[in-house]
Amino acid sequence: MTFNKRLYALQLKTKFDFEDNLKNIENISKGCGENAIIVTPEVAISGFCYQRMDKASEFSKIATERLIKASEDKTIVTTMIEKYNNKYWNNLKVFSRGVMVHKQTKSKLFPLGNEHHHFGSGKESEICLFDIDGIKCGALNCFEIRFPHLWNLIRGAEIIFVPGQWGKERKEHWETLSRALAIANQAFVICADSANYSMAKGSAIISPFGVVIKNDKREVVSSEVDLSEIKKMRKYINVGLA
Repeated sequence: MTFNKRLYALQLKTKFDFEDNLKNIENISKGCGENAIIVTPEVAISGFCYQRMDKASEFSKIATERLIKASEDKTIVTTMIEKYNNKYWNNLKVFSRGVMVHKQTKSKLFPLGNEHHHFGSGKESEICLFDIDGIKCGALNCFEIRFPHLWNLIRGAEIIFVPGQWGKERKEHWETLSRALAIANQAFVICADSANYSMAKGSAIISPFGVVIKNDKREVVSSEVDLSEIKKMRKYINVGLA
């Protein structure tokens, strides 16, 4: 396993124009360098555009192809709206080395945002470990972070991705849960939230020891991490992950 990795948590405003949002992600990704791991906020390309779901799902086909290309020398994690089986789905996708290496559908839909009225609910079995450059990874999509039993599905992950559209009224919950996720799983967590007006921001890189790197004023939060910290932490405080 490569022991040094540059991690990026994006903190983006999602605009009305899908193309502008995708270009912004592409441009930022270009500047992140080789071997980077980049996590965007949830539905960063479209937002929860309930009046334009058909257009968003069609644009997701374009976005998927372009993010495959953008990920040729790095990893990009995002979520997007897709339609099949006569339903819309909020799909988390992981692009790495020019391939989509993982996909999972959001299983826990946020009732206060009426997500259950607009999306189908995915299977929890899709939440699982997957490999990036020899690193065990896992992901939870926004509201899913509130469910501890889902944490167990990615137990053993060394890096956990959490894209979000988390409201600022519950900012403390977002920051507490994401830090607890890192400490409980003795893993690095990359959590990326929207910078739109009603959102919490709080995008961060969190170490297995619970050290938080964040800056609510920046569009990009980054840190070069030493992945050997994971092994040291798991050996130092053995909870069965060593």
